[in-house]
Amino acid sequence: MRWLTMEGLSLAFAVAVFGFYHLAEGGCSGKCCHGMDLACATTDWRMDRVYGTCYCDESCHRTKDCCFDYPTECPPEPCVVSEWSYWSGCARPCQPSYRVRRRYIEREPRNSGEACPCLEEQAGCMEYLTHQGQSCAQTHGPAFITADEYGRGRSTHDVDSGRGKSQNTNLHSRPFLRFCMEFKLESLTPHCMVEYQPFSRWTQYLRGGFTVCVACQTPAMQNHTRSCQGDGSGADRDELLHWKAVGHPRCSGTWRKVQKLEQCSCPQVHSFIFI
Repeated sequence: MRWLTMEGLSLAFAVAVFGFYHLAEGGCSGKCCHGMDLACATTDWRMDRVYGTCYCDESCHRTKDCCFDYPTECPPEPCVVSEWSYWSGCARPCQPSYRVRRRYIEREPRNSGEACPCLEEQAGCMEYLTHQGQSCAQTHGPAFITADEYGRGRSTHDVDSGRGKSQNTNLHSRPFLRFCMEFKLESLTPHCMVEYQPFSRWTQYLRGGFTVCVACQTPAMQNHTRSCQGDGSGADRDELLHWKAVGHPRCSGTWRKVQKLEQCSCPQVHSFIFI
C-alpha cells in the first residue's frame, strides 16, 4: 500500500473536486523512475488487469501496482562492476596475514535489476621481506597453507609489487619453479569447520584421513634450498608434521608426508599452496 503525504492528499482532493489536473495516459513510456515515486504514475491497465492509476517506479513490483507495460518499457538493468584490482600487499610482513582486492560500481542497478555483488575480497598471505627489504623466510616450523586459488596470478604481480624483488630479480627470465607435496591429513581443529571469514571458507573441506596436495612455488620457495617452510621434504613418512591455515588462525592440524611430485593432481577442494 502506498501512503500519501498531506500534500499528496490535497492534490488528490483538488483533482476530484476541480478536475484541473489529470494523470497522463499511455503506460510507462518515458516514465521509468527510481525508488518509490508517487508522481511516477499514469492511468492505464495494471499488470493485474485492473484499469486505473498505475505506477512506473521501481517499487511497483513490491506494491503490485505496475502498469501493464512496465516490464518492457522499464526492463531491469543489473548492477555493473569493474574488474577486480590487483591484490594488495600483505597487511603485515613476516607473519601470516591477509591481502585485499577491490572492484567498483560502474553502473547502479535500475528497475529492480540484480543488486551489486561484493566489492571487496580478502585472502590469506605471507610476505617474505620486511619493510626494510630484509628477508624473513624460514625453513623450519609449521607449514602455512591457503587455497590453491590464491596461487593463480600470484607470482608475477607479487614480485613486481615488492614481495620478493631483491631475491627474484631474474624470475621473468627462468621457468616458474614449482613442485607438489602430497600429505595425508591426520588431525585438525574443530574450528576449521566453522567459517571464520569468507576468504577462509576453503577450510570447511578439510577432513581427517583425506589426501591433500600442497604446491611449493615462488615466492614461498627458498632460493637456496628450493623448499618451502614445513613442506616435509626431509621428513620420514611416519613423522607427524604440523600445518596452519592462513587467514583462519584457529584452524590447524597435523599430517604425514605421502610423496613429492612434479605436479599436483588432487581435486580443487583439496589443492593448496604453501605461503
